[in-house]
Amino acid sequence: MLLRDIVNDYQYSLIKGSLDVSINGINNDSRKVKKGELFIAERGFTVDGHDFIEDAVKNGAVAVVIDKDVDVKEDITVIKVADSVDALAKFSSNFHNKPWNKLELIGVTGTNGKTSTTYFVKSILEKYNKKVGIIGTIGALIGDEELNIVNTTPNALTIHSLLKEMVDKGFDSCVMEVSSHALELKRVNYMDFKIGIFTNLSKDHLDYHKTMESYFQSKLKLFYKTKSYNIINADDNYGRRIIDIVRDRVPILTYGIREKADIYATDIEYGLSKVKFVLNTPKGKIDILLNVPGEFSVYNSLAAAACAYAYDIDLKTIKNGLESIQGVKGRFEVVPTNTDYTVIIDFAHTPDGLENVLKVIKEFAQGRIIVVFGAGGNRDRTKRPEMGEIVAKYADLSIVTSDNPRFEDPESIIDDILVGTKKAKGEYVKIVNRKEAIHYALDIAKPKDIILLAGKGHETYILINGEKIPFDEREIVLDYLKTN
Repeated sequence: MLLRDIVNDYQYSLIKGSLDVSINGINNDSRKVKKGELFIAERGFTVDGHDFIEDAVKNGAVAVVIDKDVDVKEDITVIKVADSVDALAKFSSNFHNKPWNKLELIGVTGTNGKTSTTYFVKSILEKYNKKVGIIGTIGALIGDEELNIVNTTPNALTIHSLLKEMVDKGFDSCVMEVSSHALELKRVNYMDFKIGIFTNLSKDHLDYHKTMESYFQSKLKLFYKTKSYNIINADDNYGRRIIDIVRDRVPILTYGIREKADIYATDIEYGLSKVKFVLNTPKGKIDILLNVPGEFSVYNSLAAAACAYAYDIDLKTIKNGLESIQGVKGRFEVVPTNTDYTVIIDFAHTPDGLENVLKVIKEFAQGRIIVVFGAGGNRDRTKRPEMGEIVAKYADLSIVTSDNPRFEDPESIIDDILVGTKKAKGEYVKIVNRKEAIHYALDIAKPKDIILLAGKGHETYILINGEKIPFDEREIVLDYLKTN
């Protein structure tokens, strides 16, 4: 494709060279640039792409996009724009021929429940004979192909590449987790969504957003990008704010358990491995038996049911789709240990997420509740003592350990957590090495105990000092039990 067609009607200044150069691809990582590609120099959190233009050209870049004054000596085309991050979104969309326009996009945003909601939506739509892809925290799912991606919502270049692959393979829909970072950093600029879904909002990512109001305003952006419906949790305080703010844009469908809503659950019966309820819609009601437990699962399934209702899908198909889900990796996942105690892996890594999971366990636990958890390094410190306090409130024993310390001292992170643990006067053990912490929990487990490994969920690695070290908690548990 010619650079002229990629740039199209975008505002730019041609610094030198020609727009009639042929472009084979786009890249924002100088190390990955191939011959004939366009390099977009972005200013990131830690590095500035403008410092690596020479490397990009050596690797084969034939054109460069910049957003600040730099002297590019190489004989290539140079375009200057106001914001190269924004340009990456626009140019990626144009290069891949606007694949989002050929798919029905469903965006799911919120603090907790995004991943499970996307899988519920996918299951229902597939029962409705649609071909559905996923982009989200666990990765991208295109048919039987699972692709790892770095962020919950990857950069615009990756998004459009994945959407293009879905279009090429005959998919008609994509359910995408849309993070606050993605909305703030313009990763989903220049694409529209058929439906936007809001799950909930609680304390998270304040290392980046600084305030809950800023975090909320980032999430709100999704609901200005929808064409058909906005689907909002009416039980959430921030959800009700969204309803008030965007009520006149596109039709709104609400869901909930406590407040008046269009789609709601009644007659809820909770179990440790399942939950039963009556799904109520404006077109009737039907019994649902979910194979995943907890009130949070009811909310996630209601969000998906509301999405299906927006598609005018019948109740039996909705029921079939919801009940077909046997579980989502790293979401209240029971490890098959063949022991007289239970080991559960869950991604809960916020105060609210931990409380949701522990409420379920507390209600049905017959033995002790033992929780192995930590908090991510170089992230919001203010939630750490809250996490410690919540775990201490529900657990008989907190085993406080590491969880992706990144470049921060693990001991310091644990000390922050223990402020809350001690405040709640909870019993705890401090074990910095996470594998040793898991082994300790298994060693002390008694019949009917429940061990919750919280925070890692689907992740199969741990981040320490910039190194991504393999760390699959399922394998760690099962391997240890085989040899002990």
